[in-house]
Amino acid sequence: MHSAVLLIEFGSIILGLGLLGRFAGRFRLSPIPLYLLAGLAFGEGGLLPLGASEEFVAAGAEIGVILLLLMLGLEYTAGDLVTNLKSHYPAGLVDCALNALPGALAALLLGWGPVAAVVLAGVTWISSSGVIAKVLGDLGRVGNRETPVILSVLVLEDLAMAVYLPIVTALVAGAGLMTGSITLAIALGAAGLVLFVAVRYGRVISRFVSSDDPEKLLLVVLGLTILVAGVAQQLQVSAAVGAFLVGIALSGEVAEGAHTLLSPLRDLFAAVFFVFFGLHTDPASIPPVLLPALALAVVTAGTKIATGYWAARRSGISVKGRWRAGGALVARGEFSIVIAGLAVTAGIEPSLGPLATAYVLILVVVGPLTARYTESVATRISRRRGDRNRRRPDAPEDAPQATANAEASVGD
Repeated sequence: MHSAVLLIEFGSIILGLGLLGRFAGRFRLSPIPLYLLAGLAFGEGGLLPLGASEEFVAAGAEIGVILLLLMLGLEYTAGDLVTNLKSHYPAGLVDCALNALPGALAALLLGWGPVAAVVLAGVTWISSSGVIAKVLGDLGRVGNRETPVILSVLVLEDLAMAVYLPIVTALVAGAGLMTGSITLAIALGAAGLVLFVAVRYGRVISRFVSSDDPEKLLLVVLGLTILVAGVAQQLQVSAAVGAFLVGIALSGEVAEGAHTLLSPLRDLFAAVFFVFFGLHTDPASIPPVLLPALALAVVTAGTKIATGYWAARRSGISVKGRWRAGGALVARGEFSIVIAGLAVTAGIEPSLGPLATAYVLILVVVGPLTARYTESVATRISRRRGDRNRRRPDAPEDAPQATANAEASVGD
């Protein structure tokens, strides 16, 4: 009987996702916000809570995040990764400063104390690699010039989590200096080892994985990715980082074949991930913290756009590409929830969990919209300012503005 209910619930979820995806496609929108709202409607405290398929959906959600990051990694080589990290690390520092500080300040203003401040700083700092990967694919921007800049910021954030998460874990658990230092050393060593193997022995791994049989190639790539992701997570490193580095390690025909075979699986499990996020959010916990969450979302959406714009400008990307990069980075998601969950489990601050949930829900819905429309909105505002300047008879010629408008009109 349980298996029948499981099949009915999971089948209904998949069918519903397909219909929502078709609806979003008709209006040329990303389906992610609809997936999240569907999960919210049928999750804890929703209209019709689902129970039998919860564990299955949870496992599918983890696979969805892993596949999203694997597919991103397949787009770039190990050399691309090293070059991007070397050239874009200042953007990572700016990203941390602009987006972690608002969360820390908000926690201190609410009187939550220094440990909660460190936790909320991480919630507002880290963008959602899963959401952004899906949005870039939906909008057809994976090959854009600004996309390596976006990915560099995301990779720097994910690698920084290898340092940040052990620190937060030690803080919320009240661990001593020695215990926290050992945990941090293990995490850093594991992340460094995976990165070293991906860069140094990528060709060997590609030859090992390579197969002319699509079935064997699919099984080996998928199995290797999930295995590395699991080991990375066991060593206190993000499973997403492990999956991304596996994709980086694969190159040539192997990467192309794996990309083709795994694309349908990625789309399926990524959709399950976004539904799972909504399923585990109680709508009743959101209204009391909605206003502070909304204020924090507005501030940090602006700081993320500024981060992407600055990073893309530093890389010589045109004005339109700068705005696209900024808009794409707005979404928060899986990492923010994980960070908040550590504090909630330890009983650090009762209101921190609902605030983080409301904050992430706002930005995970707004994020795909900013990714799509930030460029066009910025272009319209720039044109209106230019028109007003031209209509002023006593206004001198604005050479810098003219240069910016000309640059904005250059195609990418």
